[in-house]
Amino acid sequence: MHSPFPQFDWSDVKYLLAIARQGGTLAAGRALGVDPSTVQRRLGELERCFGQPLVQRLPTGYRLTEFGEQLLPEAQRLEQAAQGLAQRVAGLRQDATGLLRVTCPETMFYRITHSPLMERFHARYPDIEVEFVTSDAFIDLRQGEADVALRAGTSDDTLVGREIGESPWALFASPKYLERRGRPERIEDLAVHALLWLDESKDDHKTARWIRRVLPSVRLAARSGNMLGLVYSAKTGMGIAPLPVTLGGAEPDLVQVLEPIPELAQTWRILTTPELRRTARVAAFFEFMVEEMETLRSILLWAGGPPEY
Repeated sequence: MHSPFPQFDWSDVKYLLAIARQGGTLAAGRALGVDPSTVQRRLGELERCFGQPLVQRLPTGYRLTEFGEQLLPEAQRLEQAAQGLAQRVAGLRQDATGLLRVTCPETMFYRITHSPLMERFHARYPDIEVEFVTSDAFIDLRQGEADVALRAGTSDDTLVGREIGESPWALFASPKYLERRGRPERIEDLAVHALLWLDESKDDHKTARWIRRVLPSVRLAARSGNMLGLVYSAKTGMGIAPLPVTLGGAEPDLVQVLEPIPELAQTWRILTTPELRRTARVAAFFEFMVEEMETLRSILLWAGGPPEY
């Protein structure tokens, strides 16, 4: 249901607190380092949001209404929480030093390191040295092989983190393969085509399970040890390869066959262990990535041409 009131902007609370403490817009403006008209305007926005007056405007100054007095303790708690957050960030910046090992698939390493993301991270945390551990296999964070993982696929209940977004998958082939074998119009048509996939270590991947369930008689023309090898096999015309749209769609020598397949979509996450999450360097990396979530999504999830940052 649509609210009749404007959206609440919690940053306006500081203007209410300043008026409560200073007794007027002039003194409140001096305390906040802003023009008195700004205090008046933001207080008005807060009153419109709440639908009730927060102050009484008297000849001698401003006084909180009964409603404003009731909100004052919550406003003070909000101020304390904001101050605590600022202190936490300052502490992380001061203490965040040392080596941070980040693991991600080889296909994402180039895209991440050639975006402005890491440059901005190093500008904020110059004392943290980031080392990438690239592998299509799941590096074991619990064994100390890396500190943080940018990972798509099945979640590990022993790790903590947050979802970044969902990456669609589709089928890709070279134009010369499609010219030679014809272009499938339906999933069922793939049964008479040559399919490409990864080696036996990826037989439990959701794509491999999908192939076995939907196309039990399809011929696997080749298996590759990693995603880059799978891309290369598809580009040489050996067959049709299931690929993330971010990967296949960036290859000018490949053509997408059919629409993305919903069952193959993969969820990307940023993960670490509960113990490492409390360390300064990992906490700093997580908090930075949360701030830069849109940039991170554009790197990991874009399809087609290069993303805009």
